[in-house]
Amino acid sequence: QVQLVESGGGLVQAGGSLRLSCAASGRTFSSYVMGWFRQAPGKEREFVAHILWNGNNYYADSVKGRFTISRDNAKNTVYLQMNSLKPEDTAVYYCAAGLNSDYTYDYWGQGTQVTVSS
Repeated sequence: QVQLVESGGGLVQAGGSLRLSCAASGRTFSSYVMGWFRQAPGKEREFVAHILWNGNNYYADSVKGRFTISRDNAKNTVYLQMNSLKPEDTAVYYCAAGLNSDYTYDYWGQGTQVTVSS
């Protein structure tokens, strides 16, 4: 019912910055939580960050202080600002939406590749 489309991925040098966007279908979109996940080659998918409907954020320790998640409900878009990127940040990044307060995710995007070179 809801489609999520990530954009903004690409190739960046270590120490650089990149901003990912995730646009949800429709001009009206409401969710309890929007989250970012990533999956590197040979690794399990891992949580990166989430933002609640009220704007409260939560980050994985690995990205805390470097990444910032934000949300623009009017544009049905969630962002992930990534600073001080490291090669270990290289992964496919996925956004997801959870409609309920149980913190489960009901919709997922196709993912966008982020590659950080040394």
